[in-house]
Amino acid sequence: MSIEHLQQLDKIVSLSKARGFIYPSSEIYGGLGAVYDYGPMGVELRRNIRNQWWKAMTRKHANIVGLDASIFMHPKVWEASGHVDGFNDPMIDDKQSKKRYRADHLIEGLIARLEKDGKVDQAAKVQEALDTAGSRDGLCEDLEAIIHEYEIKSPDSGAFDWTAVRQFNLMFKTQFGAVAAAGDNDGIYLRPETAQGIFVNMKNVMDTSRVSIPFGIAQIGKAFRNEVVARQFVFRMREFEQMEMQYFVAPGTDEEAYNEWLEKRMSWHLELGIRKEHLRVAPHPQDKLAHYARAAADIHYHFPIGWQEVEGVHNRTDFDMTRHQEFSGKKMEVFDQATQSKFIPYVIETSIGLDRCMLMVLCDAYREEEVEGDVRTVLKMHPALAPIQVGIFPLVKKPELQEVASKLETDLSDHFTVLNDASGSIGKRYRRLDEIGTPYCITVDFDGLEDQTVTIRDRDTMQQSRVSMEKVPSVLHQKMDAWAP
Repeated sequence: MSIEHLQQLDKIVSLSKARGFIYPSSEIYGGLGAVYDYGPMGVELRRNIRNQWWKAMTRKHANIVGLDASIFMHPKVWEASGHVDGFNDPMIDDKQSKKRYRADHLIEGLIARLEKDGKVDQAAKVQEALDTAGSRDGLCEDLEAIIHEYEIKSPDSGAFDWTAVRQFNLMFKTQFGAVAAAGDNDGIYLRPETAQGIFVNMKNVMDTSRVSIPFGIAQIGKAFRNEVVARQFVFRMREFEQMEMQYFVAPGTDEEAYNEWLEKRMSWHLELGIRKEHLRVAPHPQDKLAHYARAAADIHYHFPIGWQEVEGVHNRTDFDMTRHQEFSGKKMEVFDQATQSKFIPYVIETSIGLDRCMLMVLCDAYREEEVEGDVRTVLKMHPALAPIQVGIFPLVKKPELQEVASKLETDLSDHFTVLNDASGSIGKRYRRLDEIGTPYCITVDFDGLEDQTVTIRDRDTMQQSRVSMEKVPSVLHQKMDAWAP
């Protein structure tokens, strides 16, 4: 990661706070690690992204319905899913700095340094040791042996003074009910993913929605993971929001459905206005697939921190439904009228983090442009995502101009998110709204009082045009429909 890229991320973090997108949580008390609050512009941007996803998933697919499952679920759900036994990271502590690291990440850092130094053979040897770690059910011991063999030092203190490697479960556990005692083994978990709420409700949805195979269930909701190494702004947080869709199909049709959904999901990112050169599909190698997966791929975005996952598409086979049938004792088979057969459905999953998606939009939209010897900061995002889509500016604070501006605000607010701003010079008002991504600004001046026209200024080109007041709504709709990155 170059210094230039780090500086770009710092600028986006600074802009996010200054313009009301994202604040550190509980900041007046010093903040809370890897937890953030969304300000006035942030909640609008997030809502717009949610709406675009929901529309793409449910409005455009008659066989996909919605769900909002509870955050609290029966503890056996997480036993069936494998999270109780397997949702762990191998952690190690630096005794000097008191900081905690993922052991496998330390080893991956060594491999990257060896490759950079041209020590390819040695890097391959370490990689082979990492790949085979845990093959004899001793993952922690194997990772610890590699760290000690190659004397991997702490990135922070530079010391070689480690604790033992041990597994750390990433689920938050809490007590349920007024009589629950501290340390009670009957506690429950904050869900680490939203998918399981869909799986356990599959039969309910089929019985009440009259859907049949193939069909999907979409859900947007909070999830919680006690990430020990949580960093890089909102990219990795302990409380985050997922947008997931589980698509239930007949065995034998799963491969075709997987490929179709991978293509659809990549198209959705492009439709958001994300630049094509900043996106890629990264299939998981067969030897790296999750235990439940037959195929999987990530959609990567080129963040300032490098290529990172934004969305995953997975063929989960019948693993989840079979496990829930086994642990609950309830039949998870479905009857397919077309083939007159019963089977446990396979599941194709699309899963995207809303917070990561928002960061992607901010990173992709962020520009610094020289304008008449000055630097203009602007967010060139899709107009459908912009927190404020139309700015209305009375040229000066005169009642007659403010009256027209207020009428425009009323007329447009049913169709767009609008801000009526009369504070400061026109230039400063343009800059403020450029920084929050407002695509169009309307200036009301004295000439317009005579001929019933206003000036519409385009965010991306900064070009201005005179438009009849009565045509403003239709002109704005045309511009937004025609927008291209």
